[in-house]
Amino acid sequence: MKRSTVNEILREADSFIQSFGYTLPPFAYWSANRMRQSDATTIRERALGWDITDYGQGRFEEMGLFLFTTRNGTLADLNKGRGMLYAEKIMVSREKQLSPMHRHNTKAEDIINAGGGDLIIELFAPAQDGSIDRESQVTVPSDGLNVTLDAGGLLRLQPGQSVTLLPGIWHAFWAEKGDCLIREVSTVNDDRTDNVFEKDIGRFSKIVEDEDPLHLLVSDY
Repeated sequence: MKRSTVNEILREADSFIQSFGYTLPPFAYWSANRMRQSDATTIRERALGWDITDYGQGRFEEMGLFLFTTRNGTLADLNKGRGMLYAEKIMVSREKQLSPMHRHNTKAEDIINAGGGDLIIELFAPAQDGSIDRESQVTVPSDGLNVTLDAGGLLRLQPGQSVTLLPGIWHAFWAEKGDCLIREVSTVNDDRTDNVFEKDIGRFSKIVEDEDPLHLLVSDY
């Protein structure tokens, strides 16, 4: 992905987020040089900030996701069971843009449709070995109620609705009826080791430097 494309995606996502009255934290607008300074160490170490992925496929409009991590605890605290054990992201899924099938080893997450189009989530239960169980039904909590679907069933979240995905639950998602603003509230987020994809794809994009970065991505840290 070209850096010029990344910069344009950042501008478009920021405008979309602000259209819902959501304001990103001050460090979102720091320059690359400001983000490299020593007092930003915690921001960099916890991978807070801008994140764009095309899953290494080079087809962002078809398969990709915009994310901004606003807060994140540490694995050390999570392992101790006390401290900052949570994380929060805001994401933009473009209409019909796939976030491919994956699960998490450790992270539990609430996925919240914060506005825009409908969010469609395809769901599978895990088999005993962690692979996709394509036969059994899958049950997930959604706004205080348990929802049971056949394997590969589609859960439609309209604005204001949410679902809780516990570790191991396989899921893919995309937006319909327009781009979708998504909030994710979860346990500590570790994108480098906690994502297990169905297919052999990458989590982070390779960037071709054709212009200066508007803002650094977490993958630039």
